[in-house]
Amino acid sequence: MSVTTVLVDSTGDPSASPADLAATSRAAEEAGYDGFFVPETQHDPFITLALAARATERVTLLSGIVVAFARSPMTTAISANDVQELSGGRFVLGLGSQVKPHIERRFAMPWSSPAARMQDYVRAVRTIWTAWETGEPLRHEGPFYQHTLMTPMFSPGPNPHGNPPIHLAAVGGLMTETAGRVADGLIAHPLTTPDYLREVTVPALEKGRAESELALPPVVSLPAFVALGESRAQLDAALTGVRKQLAFYGSTPAYRVVLEHHGWHALHERLHAMSRRGEWTSMADEIDDDVVAAFAVVGTPEEAARDLRSRFSGLVDRLSFSMPYAVDPSLTARLARLLQAGSAS
Repeated sequence: MSVTTVLVDSTGDPSASPADLAATSRAAEEAGYDGFFVPETQHDPFITLALAARATERVTLLSGIVVAFARSPMTTAISANDVQELSGGRFVLGLGSQVKPHIERRFAMPWSSPAARMQDYVRAVRTIWTAWETGEPLRHEGPFYQHTLMTPMFSPGPNPHGNPPIHLAAVGGLMTETAGRVADGLIAHPLTTPDYLREVTVPALEKGRAESELALPPVVSLPAFVALGESRAQLDAALTGVRKQLAFYGSTPAYRVVLEHHGWHALHERLHAMSRRGEWTSMADEIDDDVVAAFAVVGTPEEAARDLRSRFSGLVDRLSFSMPYAVDPSLTARLARLLQAGSAS
């Protein structure tokens, strides 16, 4: 990431309606952001992305993320192809695995070998797109997914804007290697640090890329924790929100590897035990100043811009802001402009 060319993306509110998020995407474009991430929580992200595609003209639209294993590769290929066409080629398909309990118990879908399954999934989506583009028979016979039927009635044909890039969300080494092997980019998790990116993520990504047929280096996106404010009251409120979110992520077994990398295995064990007892309100007290300093930048837009560039220059290509608290949009827009300009005075 060059400090003069960093792309800065806005992120939609996970609890907002598709119509509200579409309006937010237009506001993000008008504010000068480079891209707009649409999450999947309470609504179907493809519906929001379709609305955002019609509401905007310039920004890149990114799904952050679509839950892959809740859908077949065919349904994902169809929806992504439609958004790519609606947006005029401004779409990036961000995929993630979610975690086993949600896939099995919320979506009632199969879960096994997530990294290997994701590799097969991405290859299946690309094979489907190729069949539409070329008219050749569809034939994907992988270890998890098989697609061998595509008649002319059900093929949309080649997309006039080409196929969208695919980015994968990854934390652990195996999924990160998979991203390097089959995806155009990696979406890092907010619970990460420069050391973890440098010592774990980048080597795994490069290992996967060395085994890939893809020529371009993978794009790395990061939703970085930022506690933003200009007054003591603003910063205190921001830090409270960041501590709560760090505690939640730190209690999740899927993200334990990041805490362990920094020697905080015991912190994960405490947080996980507290979460199982339902002690959500007191978990944030376990997040001390050292943990906050490792995972979040804190300060005014000028201070945060300097810290973000210092931490992630050369590691990250696209930045967005993880801000689990109420924040003045003018402050985030100022932070974005400072990063885009490559200067923070």
